[in-house]
Amino acid sequence: MPTRKLTVALAFIVTVTALACAADALDDLAMNQDGMVPLFEVDPFWPKPLPNQWVMGATIGVDVDSRDHIWLVQRNTPDQFAARTETGLKPGGVGSQDPVLSECCQAAPPVLEFDQDGTLVGSWGGGEAFGVPGGFVSDGDYEWPTSNHGLTVDHNDNVWIGGNGRTDSHIVKFTRDGQFLAQYGRANARADGDGFAEDSHDRNNFGRVAKIFVDEVANEAYISDGYVNRRIAVLDASTGEMKRYWGAYGDPPDQSEIPDRYVPGETPPKEFRPPVHCGELSNDRLLYVCDRPSNRISIFQTDGTFVEEHIINPATMNQGSVWDLDFSPDEDQTFMYLADGQNMFVSIIRRETMEVLYRFGDGGRQPGLFFAVHSLTVDSSGNIYTTETYEGKRIQKFTYMGMGSVPSGLDVIWPADKRRGS
Repeated sequence: MPTRKLTVALAFIVTVTALACAADALDDLAMNQDGMVPLFEVDPFWPKPLPNQWVMGATIGVDVDSRDHIWLVQRNTPDQFAARTETGLKPGGVGSQDPVLSECCQAAPPVLEFDQDGTLVGSWGGGEAFGVPGGFVSDGDYEWPTSNHGLTVDHNDNVWIGGNGRTDSHIVKFTRDGQFLAQYGRANARADGDGFAEDSHDRNNFGRVAKIFVDEVANEAYISDGYVNRRIAVLDASTGEMKRYWGAYGDPPDQSEIPDRYVPGETPPKEFRPPVHCGELSNDRLLYVCDRPSNRISIFQTDGTFVEEHIINPATMNQGSVWDLDFSPDEDQTFMYLADGQNMFVSIIRRETMEVLYRFGDGGRQPGLFFAVHSLTVDSSGNIYTTETYEGKRIQKFTYMGMGSVPSGLDVIWPADKRRGS
């Protein structure tokens, strides 16, 4: 067989095999036998090493696109080891060291795209020819966030990015290869002498957006707005026009004073506590909102009608237990996966009852452990991908291993012979 035909045939076989594996995974989840839960195992060799001596900073947003490629947005901040440069400007936005300190390393661009094997297949992003972390690009078309935050790839494979920096009151949208499409809001729109003037009723700008979800059915973008504002805002995904918004319990946000910190056993506040950290729409058209500092998942209909709320890990203080969530890939989305950056684990939840079935992870640096697990996403085969902020600075893959009995206790999901006490 000629080489080209052999290559095409092999590619076809690989594609069919991958689709069959994904279908098996969905079948397993759909059966949802009593007492059975999805099980995972960390892949310590995913992703592959980055090229160009690139290193990542705090990893913030993650999503999966229509090709099952995994997208990451990360922040590069000055680092004594990110010293090598040939151009005088580092791709991720850190200025050059003078004199150069060592041969390694260079900051990776903010946006990274990986295929299923963990190979980097795309990278771009930043402001001013990628030489600074934020501000206008050289032609003045858009303002890169000073602290990029959530990343979402929509049904058209357009990439949406928010920001929670001091002046980030806007959203930017690009094609998958980094071509600028639109900016909604403008940077520094409401900054005053003390930083940011809160206004959860502004129909043109935002208050440090944490995350974006784009609904293919209605062509609407749900904005978790955010680190200063206290609302979910819904935009026309094509024009950016704001169509509606709401606060806790579906009421208009009134920005009334509420205690800054959660107190175990409290009556949940009538307002979201910033940051409103995520909003994810399920297949049955329910919006699940992360009220992070209140340990609260609030559930709404798409028009903002309040349905119910659930407090998760109610003893959690400080930054809260509800950081990000996604669903299992079966049609019913039987399970919810919740990133808990304060407690350093991922919770597996039965979505119908919101019962926490088990957790995996723990604090640490080794594969399968976390330092502030920040965001997560799920691919079509049921694999989970997580990011870690602060000093975590990595993305991890947790391979779906099929259905099984509920694990006992919190553990690192390594192969059985490598786990604690083995």
